[in-house]
Amino acid sequence: MKRLQYTTGLCGLILLLGTKAMAQHGINSLYSAYAIGDQEEHDYTRNFGLGSTGIGRRSDYYLNELNPASYSAIPRQNFMFDVSFRAQSINYKDAGSLNRQAGDVNIKRLALGFKVNNRWGMSAGFGQFSNVDYKLISTTFIDTSPQTTTTEGTGGIYKAYISNGVRLTKNFSIGVSTNFLFGPNNVTENIGGDTVSTKLQRYAFNTNFNTGILYSGMIGKNWMLGLGATYRFKTKISYEKTLIVQNTAETTLFHDDLPKEKYTLPEQFGGGISLTNGSLTWVADMRKQMWTDSRIVSPKYKLTNSERYSTGLEYSFKRKYGNQQAEGIVLQAGFSYYKSYLIVNNNQIKDVAGTAGISLPAKSNMLRYYVGLEVGQRGTTSGGLIKETYVNAVFHFSLRDIWFLRRTYD
Repeated sequence: MKRLQYTTGLCGLILLLGTKAMAQHGINSLYSAYAIGDQEEHDYTRNFGLGSTGIGRRSDYYLNELNPASYSAIPRQNFMFDVSFRAQSINYKDAGSLNRQAGDVNIKRLALGFKVNNRWGMSAGFGQFSNVDYKLISTTFIDTSPQTTTTEGTGGIYKAYISNGVRLTKNFSIGVSTNFLFGPNNVTENIGGDTVSTKLQRYAFNTNFNTGILYSGMIGKNWMLGLGATYRFKTKISYEKTLIVQNTAETTLFHDDLPKEKYTLPEQFGGGISLTNGSLTWVADMRKQMWTDSRIVSPKYKLTNSERYSTGLEYSFKRKYGNQQAEGIVLQAGFSYYKSYLIVNNNQIKDVAGTAGISLPAKSNMLRYYVGLEVGQRGTTSGGLIKETYVNAVFHFSLRDIWFLRRTYD
């Protein structure tokens, strides 16, 4: 009973902290100013060190949201709780003299999962779907007089989800995630240091579904093959829009409700493969989003289909826990290449990164500590754009407990 109270209290405390931490921002990214913002392509689980790869992987040891069918592999009577933090440092450069540094730290993921019965696993969580965080300074001419204009964007789309995975046969599982997408995308503009600012407030909400199928079967005596596929349905997102004019004391001088702004979140296809002998594991994924079917039209940028490729290797050491063999230290290395959906000044924004990770078990085997590192580069200095060189460090804590055990005494 004490263990249950401790687990529940810890989860509740982190949930309260997470709401505040996810609202913080300190990264000034030009590419988050377009469409729905900077779409999150990372997976902040133990998959992070593998290049955020895991669609074809079935695991008993952690919650894998990349494929909801994987939740059927959660062990019976197990309860899991995950929390992930990310620290980020970015260097910005252009073709001229720009050379600046920025960084922030926030919570990226909260999740819990458990086994409902022998065939059915379930998970629920909260994370970020896209991020908006930028501050642009430009020149606006008013009556031929140049004025410095500051435009600042904040917010993004958050994701709360409930996922279910069901084992159909010995080798096949299916799953579905119900995603509740919501969040603000606010733009504030000030011209010439005026005491009056114009704020465009937008808020989105809709439901989205992601499905998955997973095959796991033995090849010979020692190796297990995993094959997975996912499909995210197309979703229409409507933004409620409000125009507000405020002074420096944030007193509202003008307020007007504008017509809704609609976006189409495109369908996404994903496929993955894994091969493991229990110690050595290789994984590879491909994801594609059909953004050319979206109805977003802008003179500032174009949309195209996005593609993401990733792969990784993992080695798991074994150790004795009581009379049983348990997972010990885990080492990882990975790589990812992402062609984003944005074309700005005739340049498709691309992202390439290398990753590494290590997972360490606590002495009690109930808690695991994970540290992942990613070094990468996004964008280009061509066409007046910005090249971002970044370092991401992820700290992941996974709590695993046995629930509903009936104790017997002599």
